[in-house]
Amino acid sequence: MNFTTPPYLTQDVSVQRVMLQVLAALLPGIAIYVWLIGPIVLVQIAIATAASLLAEAFMLSLLNKPLGLFLGDGSAIVTAWLIALAFPPLAPWWLIVVGSLFAIVVAKHLYGGLGQNPFNPAMIAFAVCIVSFPALMSQWPALDRQADFSEQLALVLGTVPRLDAMSGATPLDALKTALKLGEGNTTVATILADAHHFGYFAGKGWEWVAVAYLLGGLWLWQRRIITWHAPFAFLTGIVLFAGALWLWDPAQFANPVFHLFSGGSMLGAFFIVTDPVSGCTTPRGKLIFGLSAGALAYLIRVFGGYPDGVAFAVLLMNICVPLIDLYTQPPIFGMKSKP
Repeated sequence: MNFTTPPYLTQDVSVQRVMLQVLAALLPGIAIYVWLIGPIVLVQIAIATAASLLAEAFMLSLLNKPLGLFLGDGSAIVTAWLIALAFPPLAPWWLIVVGSLFAIVVAKHLYGGLGQNPFNPAMIAFAVCIVSFPALMSQWPALDRQADFSEQLALVLGTVPRLDAMSGATPLDALKTALKLGEGNTTVATILADAHHFGYFAGKGWEWVAVAYLLGGLWLWQRRIITWHAPFAFLTGIVLFAGALWLWDPAQFANPVFHLFSGGSMLGAFFIVTDPVSGCTTPRGKLIFGLSAGALAYLIRVFGGYPDGVAFAVLLMNICVPLIDLYTQPPIFGMKSKP
């Protein structure tokens, strides 16, 4: 009889393999995004990727770590793609670079590098930039006044002045602003009837980007790259609060479906709160983390001063991760209680 020693691995779980599958899961959303906005999205992804890899190489060289091993694991590229997808597609190139540098240098390597960062680097980049440059981070392209690629590229490179006519609010921001200006004299149903901003069940065009992220996330779950706990809990947190307020006053609060497919809900559910480093590690902890982050994201986007609340909600819950994990760790095998 032959015996083998642990650990017993059933699949290849290298960091590089995981990161490549996360990148593959983002491709459907990127494809819809490019169809909706144009190839400028790919330019922003390339800028973020180049800046992130250069920052990664610089920090690795300072720490005397092997460049090939860590640059090839794909973690910096995943961060770069998430930054490019979270930032406005017509943001100036230097804003993307600032966000990427802050994510890699400060949020990742100053805490010890991959596996030791307590905060999600991409969300740190988004939070820092939207606080520092709120006007630029709020200029999203107006879908009914779409510029061609050369005009978009000129805006990104800063060779032409930025025009308000080429930008508009996100569907979430448009709804919030219209309700505020209406001062109770307009309803959500009336606002959502505007076909320029809103589609079948969320923002016009943006709802299909969210569907693509959902499909990519479900593929990651099927591949067992992520578990169901955090995404399910995150979306449940949004649905519970959105559903309760919608039932209470449907004239002033949008239904849960609108919030599920608007903003960064699906991207956050499957690609942000599932971060194995800055998120919880226990099944119960993931449920608590996801549910709380979803609830906070909804409250910030509806009652806060920012168009969406996913980044701030995730960062606030990142602070709570050590405490959540401490109280949700199961007892050691053979012991009746936790040590």
